[in-house]
Amino acid sequence: MEQRLANSLIMTVNEKKFIESALLSDIRVDGRRPFDYRNLTIRFGSEDGSAEVQLGQTQVIGFVTGQLTQPYRDRPNEGSFAIFTEFSPMADPSFEPGRPGETAIELGRIVDRGLRESRAIDTESLCVIAGKLVWSIRIDLHIIDNGGNLVDAANIAALAALSTFRRPECTLGGEDGQELIVHPPDVREPLPLILHHFPVAVTFGFIGKENTVLIDPTHYEEAVMGGSMTATLNTNGDVCAIQKAGGDGVLQTVIMQCLRIASVKAGDITSKIKNAVESYNTQRSLRKIKRHNPDQQGSSDVARHHMERLTVGSDQTGIASQFNEHDKTNKRNSTLKGFSGGPASWDPYSKGVDGDALRTTLASRVIPPLDKQKEESSQVNPETKSSPKSSNTNSFASTHESGLEKKQSKTLKDAVKPKHKRRNKSNAS
Repeated sequence: MEQRLANSLIMTVNEKKFIESALLSDIRVDGRRPFDYRNLTIRFGSEDGSAEVQLGQTQVIGFVTGQLTQPYRDRPNEGSFAIFTEFSPMADPSFEPGRPGETAIELGRIVDRGLRESRAIDTESLCVIAGKLVWSIRIDLHIIDNGGNLVDAANIAALAALSTFRRPECTLGGEDGQELIVHPPDVREPLPLILHHFPVAVTFGFIGKENTVLIDPTHYEEAVMGGSMTATLNTNGDVCAIQKAGGDGVLQTVIMQCLRIASVKAGDITSKIKNAVESYNTQRSLRKIKRHNPDQQGSSDVARHHMERLTVGSDQTGIASQFNEHDKTNKRNSTLKGFSGGPASWDPYSKGVDGDALRTTLASRVIPPLDKQKEESSQVNPETKSSPKSSNTNSFASTHESGLEKKQSKTLKDAVKPKHKRRNKSNAS
């Protein structure tokens, strides 16, 4: 009511008369017929339970959240839901921040009545533990732009957000089996809400003394009309709720005509909501698949490459088995060469060293110790003694050892000749 008063103060008398005279000719200011809806656009956010609805110039955003709470005492096996509306001053100059006004309260009650009285939401499925824990659903409706007919736009936003909302799955576990476990979305797929039907609100406006009826009134038409009626129906034609606002009376025949028109419009809007939700679910499933397999073409190429390798390997198993021993010997020789002085992989200027030449040179320079030579000479086989080479080597080793022993046995006393040798030498002379 206060919104219509604010709009009527903005409009001039000539503008009001122009709108009334155009309706008498079945023409509206925006070019529509009296029973035509504006363009309806439904978009969804990246998260589940968020929807944006644009009906002409009217724009509403709906968010759905849930939390675990205790149930009511009279309904221990049923969950609950509540609707909260927020009118931003950016949407309309007549909206004021702070506490919700009359228009905000009326809007929330109309949408709530349509969902609650028709029992569109299965509240029993929201029960986790009877009498202890249930899910409480909260629906927030934010008015972004007021272009008229906020009730219909808010109702569609609430239905679209409820259709895409998913709550976490809960199970009982633990040692005693009474511990509540809330599974995150990564562990188990969240569960959607169970909606039995879609109660769609359709608003009619009555303008002039002749009660000219029109559907989906705009911002300017709301300032001219003397009364309005909102009928909430589903696709089956069931009347879920009716809200009459304004002082002008309406005939019964006019109400029945409005209900017949609302039944047709409710079916069209329901089909649009379902199509939008179906496309959103398809995109959501594709996003989930991409999260686990981001490159389907790349994965198929990799799989094909592995299959080709397997087929080639199976064909060459016979050939590989024939050259298995030869490859092992070559590999052993190559490792020995590389270990004994082959070209270093880290040094590009290394040409390598001949391992055999290096061994011979080192062996020729090494002189074995005397004790070792004695042991080797004492352990010589008789066969080796019979050979001339071995005898020569043994004789050479024995002479070498005797010489060394003589050298090692001399002392300072040996340097001085004994007296008897001196005398002998003198007598000989």
